[in-house]
Amino acid sequence: MTDVVRRLVAKRVHEPEAIAEAAANRVRAGSPFNDKGRTMIIAADHPARGANAVGGNPTAMADRGELLERLCLALERPGVTGVLATADVVDDLLLLGVLDGKTVLGSMNRTGLAGSSFEIDDRFACYDAEAIERMGFDGGKTLTRICLDDPATPSVLENTARAINDLADRKLIAMVEPFLSVWADGRLKNDLSPDAVIKSITIAAGLGRSSAYTWLKLPVVDDMERVLASSTLPAVLLGGEVKDADAAFAAWQRALTQPTVQGLVVGRSLLYPHDGDVAKAVDTAVGLL
Repeated sequence: MTDVVRRLVAKRVHEPEAIAEAAANRVRAGSPFNDKGRTMIIAADHPARGANAVGGNPTAMADRGELLERLCLALERPGVTGVLATADVVDDLLLLGVLDGKTVLGSMNRTGLAGSSFEIDDRFACYDAEAIERMGFDGGKTLTRICLDDPATPSVLENTARAINDLADRKLIAMVEPFLSVWADGRLKNDLSPDAVIKSITIAAGLGRSSAYTWLKLPVVDDMERVLASSTLPAVLLGGEVKDADAAFAAWQRALTQPTVQGLVVGRSLLYPHDGDVAKAVDTAVGLL
């Protein structure tokens, strides 16, 4: 991958306009779905929030060459429909020419840095709707954590609503990832109880002046039938970091039977599986669809 990185750096230094040219010439996806009518998005926006750890390795995602190699391998697997990432990663993938026919979702807010005292105050400093439209992408994703004890929460909701409005005005998907979060021992933790996830869904679903283009990105928790019954918005299931792959795949498969669920948006558990076999992990996830 060293030669690939060297070529990317050379392009960035000597031909920065090549990124916009690659976006303009990219073959766009006709639909966010594969031939089975499902979406399978590979997420890679974790590093921009300082969340580089996978398992016991605190810097697993910090090697950009290795991350790109794993992303390219995942994106070429049958049934994978697209990628979710910040501009630095998407620009690399554009230069590598691996996004033809893929759905591209731009990550919009990453300033709530992992482990910070201001983690809830997750401002929008990455992609915006104007750039997503200009680059010919398909939508944007927001992380929307709702902490009832944190005064930054109203601005988080307001900024999310603004992003939903800006994307909807352009007929682009607004993928909202809501959590009900709590501060405990100086760290922010997401409450993954069914009732908490339901509350986060009902709050997030009401944001914006239109829900026509809003999708929800949701964790797989207990009692998913009841959880998913709380909204008619299209939903995709997030993976997160997986300790027991078999148990996770089984839980995903059960949740995929619910009518609102359109597919999966998974990152670390497929890009950095315990056995190191990215292709196998991706193919197994696609098989669930």
